[in-house]
Amino acid sequence: MNALLAYLVEVSICLGISLVIYRALLSGLTFFAWNRSILICLLLLSATIPLLRLQLFGIGSDVSEMTLPVFQVGEQVNPAMGLSLSWTEIILWIYVVGAVLTTARLIFGFMASQKLLGQAKMKRFENFWVAIHPEFVPASFFDYILMPDFDPQDPRQRQILTHESVHVRLKHSWDLLLVNFAKVVFWFNPMIYLFEKSLREVHEFQADQGVTSKVAPKEYATLLLQLITAKRGWQFMNNFNQFQTKKRIQMMGRSASAPFQRLRFLALIPAVGLLLFVFSCEKDDIDPQLQLVDNFTETLNISASNEIFDVVEQQPNPPGGMEGWNQYLSKNLKYPYQARRMGIEGTVIVVFEIHQDGTVRNPEILRGIGGGADEEAIRIVLNSPKWEPGRQRGRAVVTRMRLPIRFKLGDNKSIASDLAEEMTTGVKPQVVVVAYD
Repeated sequence: MNALLAYLVEVSICLGISLVIYRALLSGLTFFAWNRSILICLLLLSATIPLLRLQLFGIGSDVSEMTLPVFQVGEQVNPAMGLSLSWTEIILWIYVVGAVLTTARLIFGFMASQKLLGQAKMKRFENFWVAIHPEFVPASFFDYILMPDFDPQDPRQRQILTHESVHVRLKHSWDLLLVNFAKVVFWFNPMIYLFEKSLREVHEFQADQGVTSKVAPKEYATLLLQLITAKRGWQFMNNFNQFQTKKRIQMMGRSASAPFQRLRFLALIPAVGLLLFVFSCEKDDIDPQLQLVDNFTETLNISASNEIFDVVEQQPNPPGGMEGWNQYLSKNLKYPYQARRMGIEGTVIVVFEIHQDGTVRNPEILRGIGGGADEEAIRIVLNSPKWEPGRQRGRAVVTRMRLPIRFKLGDNKSIASDLAEEMTTGVKPQVVVVAYD
């Protein structure tokens, strides 16, 4: 779950950086085919880079901080009495609902388009099929040009048909299909909608360029202004005139970008390299000669000092592995009576050291909740049996560990029962572990 959330955040960052670079350096250029390809590549790279694991010497995650699984102590809540969700679970459910709704909208739009296409009359215009239906607005949809009526002898319709034929010939609907699949996964991210807007914008520039190569730009711009419509098309549709009319007219009047302006595209190389470096690089083996020097230096450091490692190549291991550790905690960890009586819940994080001989020393509370829970966490750690120590370059070293312990109460009836038992017997009841993560 956390891995999914981390991936979504990393993709959002990649999308944001990519879009800023594109809008700042490339969106004003008249290399429309290049811009279209760059936008598609940036979208694919943004979704892929966080999934990659590239090898780069000296950097990465051969070792990682040792944080033990969260351990829960307290009463196990009866599912029939209530459902408790963590904030990550709530976020996940919101994400799933949004993804399902976006998928439903995508499927419904595609089915509606297929239904109308099935009812439309088909005519040929040059090498393209024209689907004619009174509910259509001038648009393109995969291999079809959509028109409310058809008169190829009308000069205005010929401009529209030429415009839409460029969309069909360049297969722009497939770009929009890819973007809509991305919207299913990243529906919550405004960057994906800005990406779609930029891509549609480039599509229109390309189609307008196809028309103005045959018709005077002023005549074509007049047609755009006369046919402005606010009616939205389907997800995969390129409407003839639904947005950005002013910007399209300005782009038609702009001089072609000079060839040397293509050098701007080189700015993407360090940007993509930085994203790969941040999100994808892992440690690889260093050059063998450097490795020998590094091993010798580290051996001296380990021998000469009692350095404490937060991360090591071979992590410490409790007796019996994690199963044995969980059994130890389940048997010995208790919910302090004071914390129960005061209704204190929360997660205590205790940090401790595993020394070369496997003994547990120097426990400290990194985050406490009071009510005796902090002291209980210290007690359970100090009484731990010996561990197998962590190792760095094959040598036993002192390793710092982190253990989260979640204290969670059940229903109020059990607390009232404890108070009644104390008043009757004078004995303060304790509660042992019933669950762990």
